[in-house]
Amino acid sequence: MKILRITAQGLPLFKDVLDLKFYAQQRVADKDKDNLYHLFSNVYLNPTSSFIGINASGKTSVLKVLRLALGIISNEPINHISTKQILGNTKQTVFNVYFYCEERNEIGRLETVITSKVTKTEGLVYRIVSERLWTKGVEEIFTRKSMLDFNDKQLVLVRDGQDDFLSDDVSIMIAYNKKSGTRMSVVDLLVFTNLNILPDFTDIPLEVISFLDPTIESIQFEKINEKSLIHLKFREKQEILLNNILEIDHYLSSGTIKGIVTFTMAREILREGGYLMIDEIENHFNKEIVSTLIRFFKDKQLNKKGGVLFFSTHYPELMDEYDRNDSIFITRNSNGIAVENLCTILKRNDIKKSEAYESGYLQGTTPSYEAYMKLKKSMSK
Repeated sequence: MKILRITAQGLPLFKDVLDLKFYAQQRVADKDKDNLYHLFSNVYLNPTSSFIGINASGKTSVLKVLRLALGIISNEPINHISTKQILGNTKQTVFNVYFYCEERNEIGRLETVITSKVTKTEGLVYRIVSERLWTKGVEEIFTRKSMLDFNDKQLVLVRDGQDDFLSDDVSIMIAYNKKSGTRMSVVDLLVFTNLNILPDFTDIPLEVISFLDPTIESIQFEKINEKSLIHLKFREKQEILLNNILEIDHYLSSGTIKGIVTFTMAREILREGGYLMIDEIENHFNKEIVSTLIRFFKDKQLNKKGGVLFFSTHYPELMDEYDRNDSIFITRNSNGIAVENLCTILKRNDIKKSEAYESGYLQGTTPSYEAYMKLKKSMSK
C-alpha cells in the first residue's frame, strides 16, 4: 500500500488544514523516472519527502501527524501509537488518507473522525466517532487532477457503530486490509532523535559497519540465558565482550551508532517496501552520509518495492539533492504550523533550492532580522 495524500483538519497546533501530497505533482520527464516509483499510468510516487524549516517551525509535529496517519491505516490502535499526543485535547480531528492498493490495483480514501475524552483510569484517550471508506479501480481514473475525487457510488464501507468486535480506536481499515491481504511496514526512528542507543540487533550487515567506521571488524550479539552478550571486534585488536548494550557508546561514536540503526532499518524498507521516518536526519551525520541515504531511496535499482523515506532537517544544502521540487515541504510557524510544498512556490526546478531558502526568498525560512538585532543587543550588554 502506498500513501498518496494525507489531510488533517482540527489539529490544535496547526493553523489550517494540513495537506500533504506524496505523488509526483510536477511533470515527469524521462530523466525523472529513474528517481521515482511508478504506480500506474502516468502516476509516480516520490520515494523521499523532506520537511525543512527553522527551529520550532513544526517539522517534528508534521512527522508525528504522518506517523499517526500511517498507524491508523495499518490497523494500529490510536491510543497505542507513540505520536498520539499530537492530537492534544482535540474536540474533533478529521483525517483523510488517500492510498493506492497494489494488490487490488485501486485508489482509496479513508475519512476518520477522532475525538478525545478524559477518563479517571486512563487519562486522555482518543476514539473514532465516524469513518467512511471509498475505493475505485485505476481504470476509472482518466486524469491525474481527478485521481483523488470520489462519489457516493464509490463508498464501500461505513462505520455504523454496530461492529461490537471493533475497538473504538481501531480503524475500519482492518477489514479492508484483511480482505485485500495488504500490509504496510512503518519504521519509526523519531524516538532516536535525542536518544542514541543501539538496539539488540541479531544481524548488522558488515557493509554498513565498514561504511560508517572502517576500523570496526564486526559487531555480533549472542543470547545467553535471555541476556545479550555483545562481541565487538576492531581490526588488529582483541575482541571486546560487553554485557550491557549501554556500554557500547564507550567504544563507538554517536554517528556510528545512529548510522547502524538507520542503515540497517533502511535496508529492510528497501527490501520489503514501507516507510522509514527520521527526525533531524543530520544529527551526528556529515552531509555525505545523509546524501547517501537519500540517493539509495531514489535509486530505482535499489528501491524496487517503493520504500519511502520521510525526514526532517535544518540543512538547506540537502534540498540540492533533489532535481524536483514536489518532494520538499517548507514548514513555518506563525500563530500555528503551516506546511507548503516547494513546487507551489518555486515553479522551476533549475533554481538552486538552498540559495532560495537561505536568501529568505521563500519567506519564514530564516530567523527574523528584528530577532537577530535584539539578540545582538542582549549579547553586547
